[in-house]
Amino acid sequence: MKKAILSMVLASTVLAASAATNPFFNYKNWKTPHGTYPFNEIRAEHYMPAFEEAMKQGLKEIDDIVNNPAAPTFKNTIEAYEASGEMLSIVAGCFYNLTSAETNDTLQQIEMELSPKLSEYSSTIRLNEGLFQRIKAVYDQRNKLKLNKAQYKLLEDIYESFANNGANLSPEDKQTYRELSAKLSQLTLQYGQNVLKATNAWTMLITDDALLAGLNDDTKAMLRANAEKKGQEGWLLNLKPTTTIPVMQDLDNRDIRRELYMASATKCVGGEFDNTAIIVEIVNTRLALANLFDKKTYAEKSLYKTMAETPENVYRLLDQLRDAYMPTARQEVQELEDFAHQHGFYAAHLQPWDFSYYSKKLKQEKYAISDDDLRPYFELENVKKGVFGLAQRLYGITFKENKNIQVYHPEVTAYEVFDEKGKFLAVYYADFHPRDGKRGGAWMNDFQPQYMVGKKDHRPHIVNVMNFTRPTADKPALFTYDEVRTFLHEFGHALHGMLTRCQYAAQSGTNVPRDFVELPSQFNENFIDEKEFLDTFAKHYKTGETLPQELLDKMHASQTYHAAYACARQLSFGYLDMAWHSLEKPFEVNPTIGTVESVVRFGNEAMAQVAVMPTVPGTQMECSFTHIFSGGYAAGYYSYKWSELLDADAFSVFKEAQAKNGSIFDKKAAKRFRENILEKGGTERAMDLYVRFRQGEPTINALLERDGIKAVEIK
Repeated sequence: MKKAILSMVLASTVLAASAATNPFFNYKNWKTPHGTYPFNEIRAEHYMPAFEEAMKQGLKEIDDIVNNPAAPTFKNTIEAYEASGEMLSIVAGCFYNLTSAETNDTLQQIEMELSPKLSEYSSTIRLNEGLFQRIKAVYDQRNKLKLNKAQYKLLEDIYESFANNGANLSPEDKQTYRELSAKLSQLTLQYGQNVLKATNAWTMLITDDALLAGLNDDTKAMLRANAEKKGQEGWLLNLKPTTTIPVMQDLDNRDIRRELYMASATKCVGGEFDNTAIIVEIVNTRLALANLFDKKTYAEKSLYKTMAETPENVYRLLDQLRDAYMPTARQEVQELEDFAHQHGFYAAHLQPWDFSYYSKKLKQEKYAISDDDLRPYFELENVKKGVFGLAQRLYGITFKENKNIQVYHPEVTAYEVFDEKGKFLAVYYADFHPRDGKRGGAWMNDFQPQYMVGKKDHRPHIVNVMNFTRPTADKPALFTYDEVRTFLHEFGHALHGMLTRCQYAAQSGTNVPRDFVELPSQFNENFIDEKEFLDTFAKHYKTGETLPQELLDKMHASQTYHAAYACARQLSFGYLDMAWHSLEKPFEVNPTIGTVESVVRFGNEAMAQVAVMPTVPGTQMECSFTHIFSGGYAAGYYSYKWSELLDADAFSVFKEAQAKNGSIFDKKAAKRFRENILEKGGTERAMDLYVRFRQGEPTINALLERDGIKAVEIK
């Protein structure tokens, strides 16, 4: 007995010590600016105890709701549920941002261990019969309650979330749902980790300078820096976009371009980091989940709460764009192939590793403009001033660096954001350059969301993570035109997160249907084509000269260059995504050809109707397509094109205002966009918000006009 007591005392002492030294246990009392994360104090060993305690607290908060003797009300059930899990939100907000932006083997192992625990935690709540019955009791009387629009939608969303996650299932099916959810969580996690590991694993060291013919000095300096980081002599190629894009565009050596392309296009196909078997398990698990809810396909289940609503509507959009763009896309490829043959290309047809190379040369010949012409005018500090200045001109907000805000990596910069009256609005973190611990691409996340506690407004902490060109030994970071566009895109997401004014975290910021979430980001991209905006920041990094009118004219003339090809490429991803998630029966591997070939063939067949370049045997897209297999876009990649239609239509409002008053920075249009789109989050039906801003329904016309595509009869 004494021994047992002693053990209990020791365990309690250890827990107390852990709590005392673990910053997450004291998150309510952080002495940091605006309650930001004390990154300098957070260690890897803090995460698991913090997650476990947070889940314990979260379940206790749920029990308190369920066991409340008072009759269910909106306040004691719906608002109480919405407010639960605060500590978990804090811990997860930090951890999962770092597993994408600054991960390592330790964090990845923790992530693997956490995955089933969090899945079980979520299932325990979602399948809590007592909790659901209280939510249902409030939901059943919703029309009798005096709820505002946001409250009504919160109640509706919570009820449907429970229903769509198994609350109405039989006890047997609830258990099945729990098991499938846990399995899916593990599979998607493993998929994403394989992609990151495969990306980091492949390199090619070049020691002969002659093999680098065609590359400019900046690219060669970057490749040399890659080698130096690895303690090697020469020039090191890898699979990160900052390497692959300039090499595929400029390198004369076709064999190396081919090798680089094949390494990227066969990533996670067979070998140590094979994802083909995982894809089969993911799509079949998702289908099994959909079937539990009497849905024929996962797409049918997934699209229910989107703007598109049904797979039929998604395919209708994809098919309309296919019919409109494909004739021009084929013409673009034929023109490029003719050009290549005129310039010594000896094969019958261009291959994928040839496209970017000859595309850049043709663009240069047609418009006498290239990324190298524009780079000197897009220096990082100036670009930041321009992007921040755009937000100030449209919405009146300002950014001030605060070095007292701790960051998770020395390269990250933290800013305080203030509204037009000087009131604190948000914390903004900017992380620009690639690292081994950072996954590829660019994204926006919130470390902490915006929400109200009584009359106190908890303002959001937003981060943009990107993988843009690094500075070299003799030059600052000089961005390509596309990198500036990407920054504007992700900053549009950030504005959606920073300007939000909502009562509840579940509705704030980017918590909107996924085919609406890309509207603010893609809308923001449009400004890069406006001289009035470019004149505010596009200045030569050495001379201070504003981007010359001649280059602007060439840039504008080239705006529709290969727009149809780019659309066809995106459509191929949309069709691929929908094909995998429109399966009505589990995917069966053909035993004759095996798993790898079965997966490769299926994906390539799905994309064939919009293919304008030859498909190389053995190559595929889905094995490294994190958007749809581990990034939350399953049956949702179409949303980029859906939002593109919206963003072109939305920007046409600003173009109309510009024609009237001479400025693209129209304050009236910006005010409507801010009040109806950026501030409202998911408080109302997305289409209602858009129509209120647009003062009418969106059409495809502005998108076709922007891309130089002739209007087609809409079927």
